[in-house]
Amino acid sequence: MDKVLIVGVGPGLSASLARLAARQGMQVALAARKTEKLVALAKETKARVYECDAAEPAEVERLFQGVERDLGAPNWVVYNASYRARGGIAEVDPADVKKALLISCYAGFLVGQRAARTMLQQGGGSIFFTGASASVKGYAQSASFAMGKFGLRGLAQSMARELAPKNIHVAHFVIDGGILRPGGDERASTRGPDGMLHPDAIAETYLNIHRQHRSAWTWEVELRPWVENF
Repeated sequence: MDKVLIVGVGPGLSASLARLAARQGMQVALAARKTEKLVALAKETKARVYECDAAEPAEVERLFQGVERDLGAPNWVVYNASYRARGGIAEVDPADVKKALLISCYAGFLVGQRAARTMLQQGGGSIFFTGASASVKGYAQSASFAMGKFGLRGLAQSMARELAPKNIHVAHFVIDGGILRPGGDERASTRGPDGMLHPDAIAETYLNIHRQHRSAWTWEVELRPWVENF
């Protein structure tokens, strides 16, 4: 039975992934800095919930130990956390930029490293990282986001080259466009039908790539609405 650990869980893509995994009969573990928001999702998916600041090495270690104790070693780990410090390069707060880099990139390294250690021992698995259009192009007023996402993409590419020959599938997802928010999204009215990414549709792609035969693995995929310019 697959065991999936999703780190950086919110109400959008992560929630869709958790629901899809549960429907597929997987055991689900959810991790976030604040777990109060996960109560309903955990009940719906029968998931285990773990509080974790993924930018802290000791907390990441404690997270994996908890999952391994409660469910067994995960064979699918998804890193979804990110943080954006908006502002012009001359005005943006350096402390806020540091936070963005810690969450978007360094924490991804910590989770990826710990997942790799587990999967090297068990002989395989999947480690997925969620990127953005900022992973491949920097936008004005958003330097910290580009720095963090560029770094995360580099981490994923390096890990994929190192770990694929060891039966560990590392993949990076460029999410190019806005993800539709649950419960109504005012942005959708200006984009037209299917003008924003549906989180359930993204989750289906993640699952398909997790299940790819290793003779034809994907290391990176770009997902965008049909009306999105690129």
